[in-house]
Parts: sequence; C-alpha cells; structure tokens
Amino acid sequence: MSTTSSTRLRGPRLSRSARRTQLLAAAQEVFVRCGYHAAAMDDIADRAGVSKPVVYQHFQSKLELYLALLDEHIEALLDAVRTALSSTRDNKQRVVATIAAYFEFVDRDGEPFRLVFESDLTNEQAVRQRVDDVTERCARAIAEVIGEDTQLPSEQAMLLGVALTGMAQVSARYWLSTQGSIPREAASALIGQMSWRGLGAFPKIGPDVGQRVKRPGPRR
Repeated sequence: MSTTSSTRLRGPRLSRSARRTQLLAAAQEVFVRCGYHAAAMDDIADRAGVSKPVVYQHFQSKLELYLALLDEHIEALLDAVRTALSSTRDNKQRVVATIAAYFEFVDRDGEPFRLVFESDLTNEQAVRQRVDDVTERCARAIAEVIGEDTQLPSEQAMLLGVALTGMAQVSARYWLSTQGSIPREAASALIGQMSWRGLGAFPKIGPDVGQRVKRPGPRR
C-alpha cells in the first residue's frame, strides 16, 4: 500500500488538544452507557477509533479520564447557574432562569448529568468530593443572591440555596425520566413558579431606605 493510501485510511493527524477532546467524547459515551466499573479502556479506544496506548498518552488511568470528564461537566453546570443568576436583576426571573438551567443541563446531548448526579463511583473520594462540591457551589451562588436580597443570616440563605438546587436537579431528572411528556420550557417554568412562591414570601430590603419591604402574598 502506498504512503498516500495509508495516510488516507488513518485520517488526518489530530493536535493534542483535538485528540483529547475526541477521547473525552468517546469516554463519555462509554461511561454513560456502561457505568464506570463496567467500562474498559479498550472500549473507549475502540469508540474513539484509536489504539489503547493513544488513550494512555493523554490519560494515565481510567479514573483520571473519568475525573477529567466530571470536572468538565461540573464547570459547565456552574457556568449555567451563574449565567442564570446574572442574566437579570428581577429576582423572580432569576429563580425561573436558575431552574431552567438545571433542566437544560439534564437535557444535553450525551447525558452528562448522569456523571454528575448518578455516578456509580461515589465511593471514590475524589468523585464524592467533586459531586458534593458542585452542589455546594451552586447553592452558595444562589444563597449569595438570596442573602443580598433579603439580608437573611448566611446559614439561612445557604439552606434555601441548597433546597432550591436540590429541587431543581431532582425535578429536572424526573422530568427527563418521563421522556419529556411536558415540554422542557413549560416544566421548568412550572417548578420556577412554585419556587418563587416560596422565596417570594421572604421580606425584601428596600433599595433606598434599607428597610424591609413586605412583598404582597400570592392571590388566592
């Protein structure tokens, strides 16, 4: 076979960063389909169309590969939550946008949420720490906004932040399990409305006089 033919069959040589991206995509598919324990580096190499030594050139172990994926998706979720919180100064819309960010995350192609919320490797300290950390960091970002708005003590604001993140991710995963029988936007808006009914009951600090302003209660 000529050199030209051989090169064409192998395809173009990828840069290191492009190869890493390719391997992460292949690993995500295998980990989501099989779980961490059943996944093999051979499976990941086959899915990427490379030899196993190529995988080890980029990742020293299966755990390192898994953690790299987990870090990538954790940062994506955090970015989505922060973007939602900074998208408006209207707190009702902030709540709705934050809930929507979780629904969008669980609905992403490749199901990355399964690595973050449904990992079968939470007995591994490095994984458990990351999974706990993303919940805390999302809750803290929400708690900062709640605290600024209501002047509640930080412990109370954090508890409300944890409650909101928990409700968002559990309801989003349940929605996905029903195969989207309710459109995503309608489902996230429904949960957002319920969340605001709760958070909206807390007194708001007046922007000029620094006094607590009681929001009107929901109409009956």
